[in-house]
Amino acid sequence: MQQIYTYGQYLKDKFGSKVYKVGINISGFTCPNIDGTVAKGGCTFCENDSFSASTNQVQELKGFHLNLNSITNPYLDKQLQQLSLQFDAISKRQKQEYGAQKFIVYFQSFTNTYAPFETLKALYEKALSFPDVVGLSIGTRSDSITDETLSYLAELAKQHEIWIEFGIQSVYNATLEKINRGHDAANVKEWIIKSKQAGLNVCGHLIFGLPGENTTMMLETAKQAYEWGIDSVKYHPLYVVKRTALANEFTRGEFTPISEEEYLNVLMQAIKMKPQSVSVQRVTAGINNDSLLAPAWCRDKNTQIKNINKAFSPLGFKY
Repeated sequence: MQQIYTYGQYLKDKFGSKVYKVGINISGFTCPNIDGTVAKGGCTFCENDSFSASTNQVQELKGFHLNLNSITNPYLDKQLQQLSLQFDAISKRQKQEYGAQKFIVYFQSFTNTYAPFETLKALYEKALSFPDVVGLSIGTRSDSITDETLSYLAELAKQHEIWIEFGIQSVYNATLEKINRGHDAANVKEWIIKSKQAGLNVCGHLIFGLPGENTTMMLETAKQAYEWGIDSVKYHPLYVVKRTALANEFTRGEFTPISEEEYLNVLMQAIKMKPQSVSVQRVTAGINNDSLLAPAWCRDKNTQIKNINKAFSPLGFKY
């Protein structure tokens, strides 16, 4: 059985120890697709209120949102405090439960380059100052990063492990319009290539089961993402949660979620054509609470992984 090349394996090979990502959510960060800059309401599958802090020690900064044009940030000290509290709590747990030895601080929720440069610089440098931190992973959108931020991250990458995570989702503009993405495929391609040229590591997020897409289209998205030079990949099935535009479409019978069988088929083919050097960070996604409307198979992560490994077995792969 051949183990699929995972991100964990990549990090272990590089650093010679167990490296874990510490997911951080900073209040005041939002998205240009929510605040009206490029669109309103966010992507159709996004439940905007579902992004909450990773620990209950963090108090949300109600009504405070940054963007690229914010002149001042009166809450920077509070944000730095949130960062420290979350890192301390989560890294401690990861050490105790999983034997983690080193860490990558993962700026996870919303768009983590969508703020004034000085704010980003303060947060990133604070994160890199924590004990046993070897780098950063920054979740963002391709329409929300500036050349100034990219150059700065390229400087950091000379001394640290720096990753940018872009939501690619689909290479079809008609699909991106349907999900109210707010940018086109050319924009993602441009910034992935620029990030690679700057010497950064790039993780691409792909969603299988988007409205109107068939297997051929999903695989074309994976193929192009690999060709753009991504270093790592996250595969997600599209699931429907309450309080989203997609939930309304589902309720009206206008959207049918991807079946587990089809998802497994697409996933297997996407992994078969993946370059050996591209690590895998995620093979599925879901949510196990009452906000999930459909599909039911996205509820239990353990069962999903078991079924994925069962489907991989004839290919001689395991995750």
